[in-house]
Amino acid sequence: MAKDRAQAWVELKTDDPEAFSALAVARARVDAARRLEEVRRFRVFEVEGGLPDRVALDDLLHRSTWFYNPHKERCTVRRAARDAAPLGRGEVAVLVVETGGERRAAAERWWRQENGGTVEVREAVVWALRFEPGEDGMSRAGELAEVRDPAHGLFCNPNFQSCAVLEAEPPLDWIRRTASAKDASKEGS
Repeated sequence: MAKDRAQAWVELKTDDPEAFSALAVARARVDAARRLEEVRRFRVFEVEGGLPDRVALDDLLHRSTWFYNPHKERCTVRRAARDAAPLGRGEVAVLVVETGGERRAAAERWWRQENGGTVEVREAVVWALRFEPGEDGMSRAGELAEVRDPAHGLFCNPNFQSCAVLEAEPPLDWIRRTASAKDASKEGS
């Protein structure tokens, strides 16, 4: 098994109270959200290491409670960069990573016990934002991403999180890249 990467995008099957609350707060307090129509929230996992084939990978992810609960959540697995993320047309994704806290050691131990292989597992949150037609979604999402004061930003507290905004298919190492960029900027300070 060669070193490989995959992503698991996990979303509630029912309405998400956190996404609903984020939409309400954004509309009420942040000017950049005036034309924000919808907010969805995903937990995203990146698994990197010696991965099995697609069928075995899906089986491992779908039977482990370390990644998601199939009774209340749905999971979309991306094995290749060309595989589509479960983002809707026109949605802009805002990735939020806990600085230094993205690794999931318990999931890594479970994987080793279940599969005998060694992997690195990272987790972050992705907020999918959809704006009214004609709105510059990338620009508005950038304004909403990082909190600067009570009237600017919503999703990422720069004191202990880092974020990245993307309108295209995300790379399979998006969490790793974002966390590494924050670490590099701290070292350069």
